[in-house]
Amino acid sequence: MADWRSWLIHQLLPSLLALVVGLLAGAFLMAIYGYDPWLAYSALFRGAFGTLPDFAETLSFAVPLMLTGITFAIGVKAGLFNIGAEGQMYLGALGAVIAGAYLHLPPILHVAVATLTAMIIGALWSIGPALLKIWRGVHEVISTIMFNWIAFYMTMYLALYYFAEPGRAEKTVSVLPTARYTVLVQGASLTSFIFVAILFCVAVFLFLTMTKAGYELKLQGTNPDAARYAGVDPKRIVITSFIIGGLAAGLAGASQVLGRPPTWALYGTLGNVAGLGFDGIGVALIGRNHPLGIILASIFFGALKNGGRYMEYTAGVYSELVEAINGLIIIALAVPEVVAVVERYFRLRRKKI
Repeated sequence: MADWRSWLIHQLLPSLLALVVGLLAGAFLMAIYGYDPWLAYSALFRGAFGTLPDFAETLSFAVPLMLTGITFAIGVKAGLFNIGAEGQMYLGALGAVIAGAYLHLPPILHVAVATLTAMIIGALWSIGPALLKIWRGVHEVISTIMFNWIAFYMTMYLALYYFAEPGRAEKTVSVLPTARYTVLVQGASLTSFIFVAILFCVAVFLFLTMTKAGYELKLQGTNPDAARYAGVDPKRIVITSFIIGGLAAGLAGASQVLGRPPTWALYGTLGNVAGLGFDGIGVALIGRNHPLGIILASIFFGALKNGGRYMEYTAGVYSELVEAINGLIIIALAVPEVVAVVERYFRLRRKKI
């Protein structure tokens, strides 16, 4: 009972309060520009949850965010600021295209191979920043930003010049039907990939709570001194957290190629994956960096993405203002966890000094 009350007081209530503050801030912004906040928010809710296809589309928006959120969260658990999900996701998506379009395998096997290819490529790309952190002491924020830009231009180059669909340079070749996940709801882009994403999040949760390696990873992130006295190897923790994050980001890239109709491909501009890695940071913060909380936070974020389009259609709110309103809500929800993460970071730095 005490644990339940503690969770209610320290986790749920601050999140609900932050949500109310974010909604009020958004309403105030709309009122300034002469829009009806009630009409706009009701349109957002109906657009996100009004019908089964609407809700399915909301879940479709949420799928990649579950995974990029895990990438950031597992880094935070280890005491790291891994913001490399964006680049790892680009290469994972390209790996899914290559394996899904050029291999000829039976249906179930083809889906599995293409998915694993994306995950492995994402994990391999994550090792670079991890080794720079271990060998040269390069801060992970700097190295992952650099690797994101390298991945961006390299993926775009390969997509446009080597894997573009003939006669349609705006996209890569589409993956074969045998490499596509099953569409679950007609009229929406949700596929059975959602079960893979949820299963991955649950697996990370079980890893952190039920394994020795997961306990050591969390111990390193919360109390490096205790971890050192317990014999935990910090280099192994860095590698482990980055590889898990890379697997998640690569899987997120695969979700947009193997599990997102109608193109079943990667856009030449990377438009169907760009930004999802950074959005995952907000999702992780809203979900308090908890794998199960990230699932719920990603659905909320997906609702803002999907339902926000209806605010423009129904209430006449300009798309730029919709993005600003969504940003206010997300910032309000993320602030409590941002404060906690920053406090933890400076506390660890003081201990090192």
